Amino acid sequence: MAQGKTEKSDKPKTLEALRALVALQSEQLTPRMRDAAHYALEHPKDVALCSLADLAQQSQLSPVAFIRLAQALGFAGFSDLKRLFRAPLQQAANPTYSERIRHYGGELTLSRPQDPVAVLRAFSQANIVSLQHLQADAEVLPLKQAIVMLQRARLVHVIGLRRSYAVASYLAYALNRTGRAAVQINGQGGMVLEQAEVAGPQDLLVAISFPPYAADTLRVCEQAKVRGTQILAITNGALSPLGRIADLLIDVNDAELKGFRSLTSALCVVQTLVMGLTFGKRHRSRKGAASQAGPDLTDIDC
Repeated sequence: MAQGKTEKSDKPKTLEALRALVALQSEQLTPRMRDAAHYALEHPKDVALCSLADLAQQSQLSPVAFIRLAQALGFAGFSDLKRLFRAPLQQAANPTYSERIRHYGGELTLSRPQDPVAVLRAFSQANIVSLQHLQADAEVLPLKQAIVMLQRARLVHVIGLRRSYAVASYLAYALNRTGRAAVQINGQGGMVLEQAEVAGPQDLLVAISFPPYAADTLRVCEQAKVRGTQILAITNGALSPLGRIADLLIDVNDAELKGFRSLTSALCVVQTLVMGLTFGKRHRSRKGAASQAGPDLTDIDC
């Protein structure tokens, strides 16, 4: 076996272990192998049920990328890796609706997309499951560290493009409403890099991005890193390109329904950060007699 590969006896036994191994070895994987890993972890049902040829066609990647990925992670071949993805399906003979969503990484099958009532129920269920995952992971998320970064920054710059735009826009709005100076980098007029140029070493860049990742968001992060700006990333964890750049990462995995990804968990995280920042400020104001009172929370409209 080539040097740097995982020993087959140490290959992952669960999808969670596989995700952790991919994150650990991300830098050693080729770009094509990283793409294959990203697709596999985002679409576990496809890997479990599709042939290698069908999987390659659906992902628009070469079959060789999946084979080499499997071997690099310690599996004998793609069939060996496929068994790992099939295991949750075999163990759940009669899964509940929400369990199927969990097994499929937040994906949900909708048989009647033309029925708005069915769509509403499916989206509601997907959001419920997404929030259940977020609630379960709450203690391991670096929320306190993120709030400290927001507290200490001279100015908070926020970027989120494409589907993340709404989350970024809300964060910038909420921070300003609660007395924390923030600006949104929106790329208006094609000036995204120019807007981000003012971010300096005393500032914080909050970057929000989910698949498919916006290339401009990554470029802004790379530029900010060179300028010494701290970066807080809100993204989907291990395979996100922001993970290799950010000083701190909050892992959010929203549910997905036929290509539409929920924003519920991401917005919940953003609201938590703003509330933690604001109530922390009020607590410190009470302790220091000379400090100014915190903002009146009854009128902030967040």
